[in-house]
Amino acid sequence: MPLRAKVASSVSRTAAALSRAAGRGDGSVIGGWIGLKIDPELLAHLAAGRSIALVSGTNGKTTTTRLAAAAVGVLGPVATNSFGANMPTGHTSALAKAGHTPYAVLEVDEHYLAQVLDATEPRVVALLNLSRDQLDRAKEVAMMAQGWQTTLAKHPDVHVVANADDPMVVWAAIGSAHTTWFSAGQRWHDDSWVCPECGSPIERAEDQWWCTGCPLRRPQPHWVVEDDGVVDPTGAWHKIVLQLPGRVNIGNAATALAVAAEFGVRPTDAVSRLGGVASIAGRYAQVARDGRSIRLLLAKNPASWLEAFDMADHAPTLLSINARDPDGLDTSWLFDVDFAPLRGRQVLITGDRAYDLAVRLDINDVPFQHIRTFTQAVAAVPPGRLEVIANYTAFQDIRAELDRVN
Repeated sequence: MPLRAKVASSVSRTAAALSRAAGRGDGSVIGGWIGLKIDPELLAHLAAGRSIALVSGTNGKTTTTRLAAAAVGVLGPVATNSFGANMPTGHTSALAKAGHTPYAVLEVDEHYLAQVLDATEPRVVALLNLSRDQLDRAKEVAMMAQGWQTTLAKHPDVHVVANADDPMVVWAAIGSAHTTWFSAGQRWHDDSWVCPECGSPIERAEDQWWCTGCPLRRPQPHWVVEDDGVVDPTGAWHKIVLQLPGRVNIGNAATALAVAAEFGVRPTDAVSRLGGVASIAGRYAQVARDGRSIRLLLAKNPASWLEAFDMADHAPTLLSINARDPDGLDTSWLFDVDFAPLRGRQVLITGDRAYDLAVRLDINDVPFQHIRTFTQAVAAVPPGRLEVIANYTAFQDIRAELDRVN
């Protein structure tokens, strides 16, 4: 690297280490921010010479990235932004911290995909899904899909691994010359009833979908989730044994295997590594506290809340909602979530916007108890399982209460 880039990389690592030592976080953002101030091209310099995969989408990025990094790790050391810092500052910090590795798997915020793709020139881009998210600052879903389509058209050599079950993702990736399709299922349909190509209705039957006014339809997937395993492009079925809950994570595992295959990793070699992933920056972490087994689930938009309800056991459940800048300030999305699956269990609510959540639960006929602190929540439930579902900053607040469990 040029001398300026070497200096910037060294300063980035030092700043990140000081941030961690001071207890101010893991340094994933501040290190990259300072490094890019010294050398604005630092990310491109750090990416040069590595085989890189980018993972983007509205939901599941962090988990899929960790699983894909584990799978690609069959080949050698892998740099990755494992704590979820998914903007260029986080990518820069992760690559600087990792040093010289032949491979990198990076989670990318969907709004920054074009910028990061330009800087890193990846071998593979994985596109997971698109749904409504943070309504006060995120783009409308079809606009995001259009942006991805435009970006991929500028990079015809990149190999795209894309979700065949999401019409928005298919529309974004359909023009790419090198595409591998995976089928992980799509439970949330409310952002893809209208064709982004022609505006006609989209129809669905079983696992198929198609536009009623143009040729856009579900492509034949190469990788398919089947029961508790994944079928690869040769037709071989691989049992997936994960420490992570929910069928959605078998879908994330399928994506990870598809990404790793583009690096030459055989599924049979990668499958066992997926089971080593237990939690990701606190997501799915299980902690014992005062006779309670507490599990943390992150849910930040309607689609991810739907998946969280599927993952959670039928047990006392704490819901926590904030509306700080990283969460988005608009909580109207709560009315897109059906909270009916929580009926019949003890429900507690907390967070900065607990009263917003209270109104929504009342409309959904879900009884609840409002508590002020996490400690009170633990005391309010009997010994045994406590499920915690929280949006981003509320999740981080609770994670801090549990000593920043990873």
